[in-house]
Amino acid sequence: MREGSNLRPGDLKLHIDRSIDLPITVQAELLGISRASIYYQPKEVNQQDLDLMNKIDQVYTDYPFYGSRKIAKELTRQLKFNVNRKRVQRLMRLMGIEAVYPKPNLSLNNTPHPIYPYLLKGLTIQRPNQVWGADITYIRMEKGFLYLVAVMDWFSRFVVAWALSNTLEAEFCLEAAKNALNLVTPEIVNFDQGVQFTSLDNINLWEQREVKISMDSRGRAFDNIFTERLWRSLKYEEVYLKSYSSGYEAKMSIGKYFDFYNFKRLHESLGYLTPAEVYLKSNNLNLTKKGGENVLEIVNLLS
Repeated sequence: MREGSNLRPGDLKLHIDRSIDLPITVQAELLGISRASIYYQPKEVNQQDLDLMNKIDQVYTDYPFYGSRKIAKELTRQLKFNVNRKRVQRLMRLMGIEAVYPKPNLSLNNTPHPIYPYLLKGLTIQRPNQVWGADITYIRMEKGFLYLVAVMDWFSRFVVAWALSNTLEAEFCLEAAKNALNLVTPEIVNFDQGVQFTSLDNINLWEQREVKISMDSRGRAFDNIFTERLWRSLKYEEVYLKSYSSGYEAKMSIGKYFDFYNFKRLHESLGYLTPAEVYLKSNNLNLTKKGGENVLEIVNLLS
């Protein structure tokens, strides 16, 4: 590891490879991170379940309004054998996904936590940084899987920050939030009541910057539409075309995709402009790469 590396512990942990003989303790020492920072050892998922999870992910990406019953039926049609609904439910919980339609008691968070009002009803989004949204998706790999969180500006569709993790602990969402707030402070941030977003550290971070928190139950279809489109684009244009062999490879490849998505990919809904063109023009901002990382920082704020 070079001197003065600005990689964060969350990035460094992606270099840990549990498939090789070198002990985790030694790998952590070589990377300059503590063994304790590798805070969770995920349980092994057998190959049959992993294959089915990847199938579930693809059906869910195409039909995010499908619940476990319809996904099980669709997989039964595709695979030509009966796929048990309870098995699909179990794997969807592991993947952290559920159908995006209103229904009672959607939240996976049974831990007492602050509940904030929903602030977006009837709100017209007219400018960048008026509303940001944060969401999580499942990323398949050659052997295993990761979780990806992204913070998106809803006006421009610009992906402000993102982070990967091999667990659904709150740390990677906090990391993405910190990176986003290092760029600029929004007026409102919207997320669901999942444990990743309702941790006290995450809530305090937004409140300290005087950002209004808008909170909804998981599954509000209209609130998820922007990130659902992002996930679909990411998976069909990047993830499903690749077979990531490590977390590091996934991070580098997804980072390149988000550069493309922000700065080169034309969006019909934006009048065939890129998200960066809309975001930067409206904010009068110039952004640049920070070192070799996929982290953006403000270098000039024009009055």
